[in-house]
Amino acid sequence: MATLTGASVAKDLESIGISVGLLGNPFFVATIKGIEDRAKEINPDVQVTSVSADYDLNKQVSQIDNFIASGVDIIMLNAVDASAIAPAVKRAKDAGIVVAAFDVSAPGANVTVMTDNVAAGAKACQYIVDNLEGGEGNVIIINGPQSSSIIDRVKGCKDVLSKHEGITILSDDQNGQASRDGGLDVMQSLLTRYDDIDAVFAINDPTGIGASLAAKQLGRDDFFITAVDGAPDIEEALSSGDSMIKASASQDPYVMAGMALKMGYDVFMGNEPEEDTVLLDPELITAENVDSYKGWTAPR
Repeated sequence: MATLTGASVAKDLESIGISVGLLGNPFFVATIKGIEDRAKEINPDVQVTSVSADYDLNKQVSQIDNFIASGVDIIMLNAVDASAIAPAVKRAKDAGIVVAAFDVSAPGANVTVMTDNVAAGAKACQYIVDNLEGGEGNVIIINGPQSSSIIDRVKGCKDVLSKHEGITILSDDQNGQASRDGGLDVMQSLLTRYDDIDAVFAINDPTGIGASLAAKQLGRDDFFITAVDGAPDIEEALSSGDSMIKASASQDPYVMAGMALKMGYDVFMGNEPEEDTVLLDPELITAENVDSYKGWTAPR
C-alpha cells in the first residue's frame, strides 16, 4: 500500500510505459525526455520504456497491451487515433493502470495535457488570411493521421478560412503522415495537380518542412507555408529570412509531457485532479518575433 512518507512514495512509482506517434519527430523525443525527467524526480530508479507507434493504430494497441501485461504503473499515451484507441485505454484502466494522455486526447484517459490545437490551427491560418493579397487566394491544407490534435488544428484553420469568401481550399484531405517525408510526397503530388497555389497550412512543422522541400525540388516559390510546433528547425528557418515557411503556432513538448506525468502521478497516488484536462496556449512565431521566442524548454 502506498503511504505518504517521502521514502515510500518515491519507491511506489516503479515503471512507466510511453507510446508516441513517431519517434522520428524531434517533438516526441522532447516529450519523452520531459516525462523521464519528471519521473526521476519522483523516483530516480523508475523504469521508463518508450516505444514508437509509427502512427499505426494496431501497433499502438499492441504496445498498450504489452504495458498492461508487464504491469506498469502509468501509461503515458500519445494516441494515434482520436476514438479507436478507447478499448485499449479501458483495458489499461480496468487493470488498475493510470493512463495520462499528452499532446492529444485519448478517450477515457485519467488526465490530459495538450496545446489548444483549435487555437493553434486558427492562429496559423489567420496569418495566411492576413498575408494573402486582398485576403483572397487558393489554400492547401496538408492533413495528417486522425489524432485529436490534428483534427482540431484543421478545424481551427477551416473556421478561420471559412469566414473569407475569397479563399478557396484546393485540398484538405491528403495525409502527410505528420512527417517530413510524408509532407514531401504529398506536396509533390499537389504541386503537379495545382498550378495556382497561394498558401499552405501544414498540420505540423515536419510536414511543413517536407512541403517546402517539394517546392524547391519542383522550382515553385509562388506560395508560403504555415505550420504548428515552433520547433528548433522552424526557428532556424524563420531566422534565415528566406524560408517558404513564414509562421508556426508553438508548443512546448517537454513541459507539456512532464505536466501530464505529474498529473498522472497524482492520480496514481489517489488524488483526483481539480481539472482532468489542461490546454496550453499556443504562440504564433514569425520572422518578426522569432528573436524573442524562447523556444522549446530544454531538458535540465
